[in-house]
Amino acid sequence: MDVPLSIISLIQYAANYHGEVEIVSRTLENEIHRYSYRDAYIRIKKLANALKSLGIGPQDRIGTVAWNGYRHFELYYAIPGIGAVCHTVNPRLPEAQVGATIAHAEDKIIFAEPDFVSLLEEVAESTGCVGTYVIMTDEARMPETNLANVLCYETLIAGADEDFANQDYDWPSLDENSAAALCYSSGTTGRPKGVLYTHRSTILHSFAACMPDNFGIASRDCVLPVVPMFHVSGWCLPYICPMVGAKLVFPGSRMDGQAIFELLDGEGVTMTAGVPTVWIMLLEHLRASGKKVPRLKRLLIGGAAVPKSMIETFETEFGVEARQGWGMTEMSPVGTIGGLKGAQAELSRDKQYAYKATQGRPVFGVELEIVDKSGTPLPHDGKNFGEVRVRGPWVVGEYFKDAAANEAAFDAAGWFRTGDVSTIDSDGYMRIVDRTKDVIKSGGEWISSIDIENAAVGHPEIIEAAAIALPHPKWGERPLLIAVAAEGGAPTRDGVLAYLARHLSKLEMPDDVVFVEELPHTTTGKLRKTALREMFKEHVLPTA
Repeated sequence: MDVPLSIISLIQYAANYHGEVEIVSRTLENEIHRYSYRDAYIRIKKLANALKSLGIGPQDRIGTVAWNGYRHFELYYAIPGIGAVCHTVNPRLPEAQVGATIAHAEDKIIFAEPDFVSLLEEVAESTGCVGTYVIMTDEARMPETNLANVLCYETLIAGADEDFANQDYDWPSLDENSAAALCYSSGTTGRPKGVLYTHRSTILHSFAACMPDNFGIASRDCVLPVVPMFHVSGWCLPYICPMVGAKLVFPGSRMDGQAIFELLDGEGVTMTAGVPTVWIMLLEHLRASGKKVPRLKRLLIGGAAVPKSMIETFETEFGVEARQGWGMTEMSPVGTIGGLKGAQAELSRDKQYAYKATQGRPVFGVELEIVDKSGTPLPHDGKNFGEVRVRGPWVVGEYFKDAAANEAAFDAAGWFRTGDVSTIDSDGYMRIVDRTKDVIKSGGEWISSIDIENAAVGHPEIIEAAAIALPHPKWGERPLLIAVAAEGGAPTRDGVLAYLARHLSKLEMPDDVVFVEELPHTTTGKLRKTALREMFKEHVLPTA
């Protein structure tokens, strides 16, 4: 039967067959809110009715500026359910870019948590399209604001003109290829660019991501999405969990190691997902407190290259399987996952970690190729490296209202240019060498900054590191290592270089090491190397 794929069917399924399963949220007041999929669906139906009463129609964009929580979850379904588009605004972008994305999306309504009201007040004048602001709280906690036409979320839902508890909502029949969500890239390669996700692409991506070798989520799981819901749809976990009936735990605004541990331990979380910086904080808390996470089975890490030492630490010290993933906003986001194949499970532990330290192999639905500078495909032999290009049913087909970006983003055959430089071996395992803009070119040879960084964080007194290229009179460019000492550590330049000499070739060895209190990151947790290059542009490498 030609039945359209629709996002609203996910929460309908969860309400019907996993209705008693909990959705747990830490609120801004640090309280724990609990309700079920069945309860959530009743509120989603009321919210859909309220949106229609505000004049929202098909393909209208509705912005959300919110943390991971139950109200944001409700918006994820009510907005696309009526045929509108959920634009998850990234509040961590620079203020001017926040306003620019809202204006570019032409959001008619903005739903915002109270702690983002001041941000919206600053950008309101530059947007010019928002007619109504809905503050995601109850009347007792409504903040004072100079925003125009402000409503209260709970009052809006309570004012729905039908009792939805005992009847279904007449959801419209939608074209599965119509847009359901809009997310903007994090701006690491210029201004943020809009990517529309359709109902079809979202459902297909969720099917693929939840497979056993990928996220491996089942109805028996309890999932903590630490990755923000304002970034690439929270890696689609708010869709995947209702699809299988898994318990959901939302962390709210608190992402520190202690806060994450409290939810892992208190809610019996079996699977969680986030960027490496979050897991650095969790490891620091676990080591300082002596705590363990015995019920946590699996940890998905993405957003930046994951050092092998982090994977080893979670597995050997805490018994948690760490899977690395790779993807992009333009890929919904999942492209590859670092699960082992059957034969690899029989290998030695060191050889297994070598595979796990790669970005993994493609999930079904994603095609990968690597090409040289002329665009010629290269062999998948684990040695040749080139720019990664991708295609698939949930890979962006064109940027939203951005003809200039589209011209540069796709090759003549329609493959999307990712900007990552990688190798791919005969089993499909991809190892990112670098971003095209970050690779270090020394004496005609390419050096992977990621390889240097991964080696450096294996040092017991270094918690995070970044390698950048600096000018060199003989070799053109040479690496500078910038490191952050672990708590209680006191690493030295000479000691770090001596350690690295055991793990890197002479060509890869950094010419100098400097230490900083912290490294700059993008809004999605990636190292902001543009800032580091500016910070250290006057640094002179030793030439002796």
